[in-house]
Amino acid sequence: MSDEERKFQPKNPPSGKMGGGNKPKEKPKNVRKTIYRILKYIAEYKLQLILIGICILISSLSSVSGTYFIKPIVNNYIVPFIGNKNPDFSGFISILFLMAGIYLIGIVANYLSSRLIVNISTGTLRKIRIDMFTHMQSLPIKYFDSHTHGEIMSRFTNDVDTLREMISMSIPQFFTSIITVVGIFIMMTILSWQLMILVIIHLFVMFLIIRKIGGNSANFFIKQQRELGAVNGYIEEMIEGQKVVKVFNHEEKVKNDFTELNHRLFEVASNASTFANILMPILGNLSYVQYALAAAVGGTLVLRGILDVGTIGSFLQYTRSFTMPINQLSQQFNAILTALAGAERIFALIDEPSEVDDGYVTLVNAIIDEEGKITETSEHTGKWAWKYPHRAGDLTYTELKGDVRFENVDFGYNTEQNVLNRISLYAKPGQKIAFVGSTGAGKTTITNLINRFYDINDGKITFDGIDIKKIRKDDLRRSISMVLQDTHLFTGTVADNIRYGNLTATDEEVVKAAKLANADFFIRHLPEGYQTVLTADGANLSQGQRQLIAIARAAIKDPPVLILDEATSSIDTRTESLIEKGMDKLMEGRTVFVIAHRLSTVRNSNAIMVLEKGEIIERGDHESLLLEQGRYYQLYTGMFELA
Repeated sequence: MSDEERKFQPKNPPSGKMGGGNKPKEKPKNVRKTIYRILKYIAEYKLQLILIGICILISSLSSVSGTYFIKPIVNNYIVPFIGNKNPDFSGFISILFLMAGIYLIGIVANYLSSRLIVNISTGTLRKIRIDMFTHMQSLPIKYFDSHTHGEIMSRFTNDVDTLREMISMSIPQFFTSIITVVGIFIMMTILSWQLMILVIIHLFVMFLIIRKIGGNSANFFIKQQRELGAVNGYIEEMIEGQKVVKVFNHEEKVKNDFTELNHRLFEVASNASTFANILMPILGNLSYVQYALAAAVGGTLVLRGILDVGTIGSFLQYTRSFTMPINQLSQQFNAILTALAGAERIFALIDEPSEVDDGYVTLVNAIIDEEGKITETSEHTGKWAWKYPHRAGDLTYTELKGDVRFENVDFGYNTEQNVLNRISLYAKPGQKIAFVGSTGAGKTTITNLINRFYDINDGKITFDGIDIKKIRKDDLRRSISMVLQDTHLFTGTVADNIRYGNLTATDEEVVKAAKLANADFFIRHLPEGYQTVLTADGANLSQGQRQLIAIARAAIKDPPVLILDEATSSIDTRTESLIEKGMDKLMEGRTVFVIAHRLSTVRNSNAIMVLEKGEIIERGDHESLLLEQGRYYQLYTGMFELA
C-alpha cells in the first residue's frame, strides 16, 4: 500500500498497544439468531442428529436405570443372603448380567454418538470456513484497509476453534447432563419423596452458588477470548514485521509490549480458571454434606420402617451422581456463550457487504475482419472486445484497445477529505503515461481507480469510451495487468508464481514471459530452476529477483493496459538498464501507466503528469516540462525532493 493510501485510509479503532487482534463483545448480541444460523449449517445432517439424540438418550438412561438395580439386588438378594448357609445365586447372577447388558448398551450408544458428533462438527466447520474464505474474496479492498490481519485471522482460528468445541463437546454434554439430571430427579422422587425434599433444598443452594461463581467465570472466559485474539494478532504482526523490528532495534520494546498483552491474557485466564476450578470443590463438598444428611435421614426412616435398605442404597448412589451433571451444565453453558460470541464474529465477516459490481458490459474473445467488423467467438484469438447489451435489446461490440480517460474525477478514501480533485487526463492506446510527484500526491490512487479497487465520488472514468462503472469488475481487471511496489509471491514454484498471471499458460509461455522480464537467467541458476519452491513470500530471493518475477507475472497476462507502480524500485541501476529493452517489448502496443520516483525511467513517456495534493499541476512530455522550469524541472534537477 502506498503512503498516500495509508494517510487517508479509514483508521482502526484504538487497541491500546501495537498489533491487531480480535475484539469480541462481552457477550453474544443475538443468541437466537446466531443459534439459528448454526443450525442451518447443521441441517443437512438431520438423520445423524436424530441418531445422536437417540444415542444420548439411551446412554444417559442406561446410566440412570443401572443405578436403580441396587434396590432389588440389596432387598431381594443381599439381605436374604445374610445368615443363609446355602444361598441360590442364579437370580443374583442373572440380574448382574442384566445390569452389565444395560451398561454395555450405554457404552455402545455413547461411542456411536461420539463418532457421529465428530463427523457433524468437522463437516459443519468445513462449510463455515469455506463460506468465510469464499466471502472474503468478494470483500472490497477497503475492508482489508480497516481490519488488521490478526483480527481477520482470529476469526479463522480462535473463533472457529471455540465453535468446534461447542458443537463437538459442549452441546452434547449439555443435553446429556439435562437428561441425566431429569432422569435422576424422577428416580429419586420415585424412591423417596421424603429424601427428595433434602435434594431440592440442596439444589437451591447449588444454583445460588453456580449463578454467582459461574457468572463471573463466564465473563472472564469471554474476556479471555478477546485477549487471546489480541495476543495472536500481535504475534502475527511481529512475525511479518520482524525485519523492521530488528532494523530499528525495537526487540526490547516488542518484548515489553508482548509482555503486557500476555499479562492481560494471564490475568483474565487466571480469573476464569480460578472461578471455574473453585466451583467443582464447593459443589463436591456440598454433595458430601447432602450425602451425609440423606444417609442419616434415610437410616432413621429405615429404622421406623418407612423405607427399606435397598431404597436407601439406590438413593445414596443417585445422590453421588447428581452433582456432577449439574456442575457440567454450568460449565458447558459458559462454554456455549463463549462460542456463540465467536460465532457472531464469524457471521459478522460473512455478512460484510460484498464488493458492489453492477456492471453489465463484458469482455469476450473476438474475430475482427479487415473491415473492422467484430464477431464474438468462444475460441482464444488474441483479440478482445467489449460486449455491450443495450436497453433496446441490441448488442454492440467495441474493440478492446486500451483508451483510458479521466473526466473531472474527485475521490477520497473517506468522506472527510478528498485525495484527488478534478483530475482530467487521457491515455490513447499504446501511450505511456507517467505520474510523478511527492509522497501522498495521489499517484497510486489514480491507478487504483482504473482497476475499480475504489469507486470515485464524482466525475467519470472511461475505458474505450465506456464508463467503467458499466463494465463488470472481473472483466475490467482481466484487461489490466499490474506490477505493485510491494511484491507478493505465493508458496509454490517459480513457474507457478509466473503462471499466476495466466493460469492456462504453458511452460513455454512461462519461459517466454520470464525472458521478456529478463528473469530467465537468474531463474535457471536457482537450485531447481523454474521448479524451485518459493516460501515465506519468496524470502530465498533478493528483492530485485522477486520484482522481476512479478514483472514476468504481469507479462504473461498479455494485457492491453499495464500499470507499473514503482516496478523497478527494488532493481539496481545495472539490472534496470538490462530489462529496459524487455520492458519496452512488454509495453509495446499497450497503454501504460507508470509511477516512478526515479525520473530517469519516465523520460520516454508520451505524457508526464505532475501531481501535488491530489491535483495535476503540470503535464507534458519530458522536454516540454523541462523548458517550463516548473515543479518537474525542480524534481528532475534535484532542486525539490520527491518526499
